[in-house]
Amino acid sequence: AERMGELLGQEVILAPDCIGDEVAKIVGDAKEGDVIMLENTRFYKEETKNESGFVEKLAAPFDMFVNDAFGTAHRAHASTEGVTKFLTPSVSGFLLAKELEYLDGAIATG
Repeated sequence: AERMGELLGQEVILAPDCIGDEVAKIVGDAKEGDVIMLENTRFYKEETKNESGFVEKLAAPFDMFVNDAFGTAHRAHASTEGVTKFLTPSVSGFLLAKELEYLDGAIATG
């Protein structure tokens, strides 16, 4: 969070977990423009198993989902696929769209 804050030129709040009441409070208290970094979802075995109870807790404090991680977009994990069942809109980000454009160009030109 410290390094990301340096790159962004603003404070980045590091949540102590990715689920739970404390995370919900941090998200609820955030103001427009605030940046919050959640703890790694991989600390939970439920992440890779895409378990619905974990997914619901992960999605609970949020209004929408943006996936900008091309390298993980194919995974049916809680943080990539599961949350899309609870968050609307769920969209791809600009970096993911750019990767898909490059891929399309590579396929089209053979």
